Amino acid sequence: MPRKGMRSLCFSPETPSFRRSVSPPLITTLSSSHRRGFSESTVEQTIDAAAILFAKWNVERPSHARVNSLFYESKTEAMNFIRSINDLHKIMYFLANNRGSSSEKLSQAQRLLQIAMKRLQKEFYQILSMNRAHLDPESVSSSTRSSRTSTQSSFSDYDYDASPDNEIRAVGDSISEVEKVSFMAMSDLKLIADCMIACGYAKECVQIYTAIRKSIIDEGIYKLGIEKLRSSRINKMEWDVLNLKIKDWLEAMKISMRKLFTGERILCDFVFSSSDSMREWCFSEITKEAAVSLFGFPEVVAKAKKSPPEKIFSLLAMYTAISDNRQEIETIFSFESSSAVRSQVLNSLTRLNESVRSLLSDFESTIKKDSSKSVVPGGGFHPLTIYSTKYLTSLADYSSILTGIISDWPTPVKTSPPESYFYSPVSVASPASAISVRISRLMLLLLCKLDSKAKRYKDDAVSYLFLANNLQYVISMVHKSNLHYLLGEEWIVKHEARVIRFADKYERLAFGAIFASLPKNPTAPMCSDWKNPLKIFFI
Repeated sequence: MPRKGMRSLCFSPETPSFRRSVSPPLITTLSSSHRRGFSESTVEQTIDAAAILFAKWNVERPSHARVNSLFYESKTEAMNFIRSINDLHKIMYFLANNRGSSSEKLSQAQRLLQIAMKRLQKEFYQILSMNRAHLDPESVSSSTRSSRTSTQSSFSDYDYDASPDNEIRAVGDSISEVEKVSFMAMSDLKLIADCMIACGYAKECVQIYTAIRKSIIDEGIYKLGIEKLRSSRINKMEWDVLNLKIKDWLEAMKISMRKLFTGERILCDFVFSSSDSMREWCFSEITKEAAVSLFGFPEVVAKAKKSPPEKIFSLLAMYTAISDNRQEIETIFSFESSSAVRSQVLNSLTRLNESVRSLLSDFESTIKKDSSKSVVPGGGFHPLTIYSTKYLTSLADYSSILTGIISDWPTPVKTSPPESYFYSPVSVASPASAISVRISRLMLLLLCKLDSKAKRYKDDAVSYLFLANNLQYVISMVHKSNLHYLLGEEWIVKHEARVIRFADKYERLAFGAIFASLPKNPTAPMCSDWKNPLKIFFI
């Protein structure tokens, strides 16, 4: 962020948010007797000590304080700085609730607290800005895991009185250098956030945090190729261009869920662990816009008017990507303020579901309405056979996800395939068999269409050769794909028997007259190739 932005976040003129009532201290370092009441000397000593330390790091006075970082220059002095703020805050709370206290002392303490808070704002900004690379999701998650297994206390139990150098040494033996830096940055951010929130400066803290972290998330989404696209723009795209964007989205989905959003949630939960409302607001503010853009892309694509048949496989890939991550999405975006993200996920799944069903219906209509009258010379493979079988083979690769999509999609009773088209036994009513029912029905429509095309041959022998060749092609594709499991072994055996019958009929019609005219010589050897007519005549 440019220097001007930093000044606007950390050095803005005093606003009503800075002039607030003194809230009860949340962090206690003084003794219980001091909490019950402070002597005048204790008040004086606390204010004087704070005045000396805060003056040294006053961002508006010495050049040293403006240029250097308190937390980077001396962790010990940084801890003393935080401790002085906490002590001063308790003194202010005591003075505000003690009628006999000096208003002048309270005013002095308030001025000192404002000086200290401006320093903490700058430190908070610097740590976030200078550690962008070390606060990336992978570093955050790995350092969190390492630190929790390496120390007896978690980050949320940070010991304000412990030596930071000792803390780092305790963890240092088991984590990498990058994880150490990430660990230190996260610890410092949490320390500052806890102090600012306890002193009533939560607003200033979250403004800095959300401004910087949101820019990181937005930049990450942009680099992954995710942008807001309207349906009008999608409709103008050629399918090849749109398909490339879908592939980019699938990769972006993996990275976003594995790194971007997961890491941001971990970091936000940790830094603002002392305030549920702050961590919820920050995370939602940082990620909502990017997440809605990411999860909204499939809905826009599914609405597109251009729907080539192969589009269904891209839609199924997106549906799978969202479904596989659905539980994690619900966990990461569990806050009430993130409901728009969860709603967008549901809308995309619903729209993808509808579009997939529509394209399946279109494919079925394509088979039914195919009216090409041309015949394939020599009884070879028909284009409809090749296209439809490859289409069904690809559908079978998405059988598990398709089961959920079409489980409640009724198949017309009048045109349902007979039970003999399944492996036995099959319960058509079970969700798991819904895809088998649908695939078997489509396969039956294809074979019926091939039967009608075979009748276009003037030579009956060639029509049987056509049926044998095309059915054999279908069976070979079933063997090599997941269709084998959806249609079942019985289906394959029954249709292989049909191929043999078609071949026998072709043989009798094409060569019957020749065989009848040959002299009968039982001692003559038979050519081995004639024992397998499929080997000779099938293409």
